[in-house]
Amino acid sequence: MTNEELQLLTERISLEFFHKPFLHKATFNQRLRTTGGRYLLASHNIEINRKYYDEHGLNEIEGIIKHELCHYHLHLEGKGYQHRDADFRALMKKVGAPRHCTPLISKANQRKSGKIYIYQCTSCYHEYMRKRKVDTKRFVCGKCSGNLKPVSITTITKKK
Repeated sequence: MTNEELQLLTERISLEFFHKPFLHKATFNQRLRTTGGRYLLASHNIEINRKYYDEHGLNEIEGIIKHELCHYHLHLEGKGYQHRDADFRALMKKVGAPRHCTPLISKANQRKSGKIYIYQCTSCYHEYMRKRKVDTKRFVCGKCSGNLKPVSITTITKKK
């Protein structure tokens, strides 16, 4: 889907569900990471995260557009356009806009890269896995109060 097709889709959804024209720009924004879309108060434009279209398809994008159009039309009318406002919640319910987007599959499968430090008690041989280094002179085993010794350092790579 191109930006022009997104613009036409947004204009169609605005007329069909809100019975008002969408007079500004709707575009894809590749830099969006944690949200499906956003309404820009200063310019009245709408930006959509392309990853949601790639992973979930047209239905998800339509829901995101409805949500952002709720912000858009309420803001232009001078009514409560924020998530906590009653006007916003009522309009979302009326047009069937989702409150939250479906989580991205690619985001859920990612792991943070880093190291895991593994320590073992010299008395009871209990193993501890930690993200941070442990001062073995200061800390002892929580089960038997024995001394800890470093066993290994495992590196986790980011999964794509």
